[in-house]
Amino acid sequence: MTESRTLGVGLISVGWMGRVHSRAYRALSDHFPELTVQPRLVVAADPIPEARDQAVQRLGYERAVADYHEVLADPEVDVVSICSPNFLHREMAVAAAEAGKPFWIEKPIGRSASDSRQIHEAVRRAGVVTGVGFNYRHAPAIEHMKQLVADGRIGRVTNVRGTLLADYSSNPAAPLTWRFERDRAGSGVLGDLLSHGLDLAQYVVGRIASVSALAETFITSRPVPPAAGIVDRSAAGTGERRAVENEDYAALLLRFDNGAVGTMDSSRMVRGPRAEYALEVYGTEGSLRWDFQRLNELEVCLPEQSEYGYTRVYMSPGHGEFIRFQPGGGTGMGYDDLKTIEAAQFVQSVISGRQLAPSVADGLAAAVIVEAAEASIEDGAWHEVATVDGPITYDRATPVIG
Repeated sequence: MTESRTLGVGLISVGWMGRVHSRAYRALSDHFPELTVQPRLVVAADPIPEARDQAVQRLGYERAVADYHEVLADPEVDVVSICSPNFLHREMAVAAAEAGKPFWIEKPIGRSASDSRQIHEAVRRAGVVTGVGFNYRHAPAIEHMKQLVADGRIGRVTNVRGTLLADYSSNPAAPLTWRFERDRAGSGVLGDLLSHGLDLAQYVVGRIASVSALAETFITSRPVPPAAGIVDRSAAGTGERRAVENEDYAALLLRFDNGAVGTMDSSRMVRGPRAEYALEVYGTEGSLRWDFQRLNELEVCLPEQSEYGYTRVYMSPGHGEFIRFQPGGGTGMGYDDLKTIEAAQFVQSVISGRQLAPSVADGLAAAVIVEAAEASIEDGAWHEVATVDGPITYDRATPVIG
């Protein structure tokens, strides 16, 4: 029996996503035992005392500190999760790379393509492997979709349609958190939601070469939140109002390198959809449709079907990493399971020294599409998407854990 290796984990920022990362690390030995890794939650950093208390008492970290530099300097920390707000990503990611710490960071990896390039360059100089939170890639239905497209089962891809519609900012009385401020968040839904859709489209279909875009802000001001503590972005704010500085809605026209075309739109304040994150891929012989709200299903129209139309395929063992979480189709996986797969790919990257998880290069690949879209919003023209040097992972087969 292979002896288990301890992997020291440091966490930066103990919010909702920090809790998700922590649960994912703890789940590895159960769902991915062949990694022979036992994560040890060493230290978490957060400037808010309440969050530090949660890190120790709720999440199981051995200790908590206010300054993230203590996490990066700790010799017992082997890997770092960066779950802080966007405006801190560049500073923290560059510091982690310079400290020689492999890191798992949420998207968008920077407020802008410029931030993201600086992170990418720091990682290349340091030679560390990374992970980026493109968790929807890991849905077994998306993996199945990718394989069907790669195998030519729907013929030549002609067009793609993506929608990322959410209501988390639909309440005009909700407070103006950092997500609505240009200096701290960068773009609005372009980076927050559409980056997921853009990564999925490139993962399944191929590189996006050029874009045309428009955007709009519908809720133009929001109440200022309380000055201190953890702010619930869905809660009502009080006091003065300030301007919302980035977009509530964006829509893109897409051209792919392989000749396919597409559309993608996103909103953070629609009424009705809660988390309608959907990808549809159409080809000369068939088509495929997936919606995160039905995470464990894929609608399939293939040429060999006896009757024209869609068959609903329920994910089951044999699709992606489904078997690691459920014994048979009909019992569904959940969001946290996708993050556990993401953690496994990141940890496998660390122990093997090979970039298997979505990388900061993939994060930059999404950021340069957003960059081109913002330029198009300004002048109304089509804009070419800048190319990104590797290690890109969206254009290769899914890595096999183990």
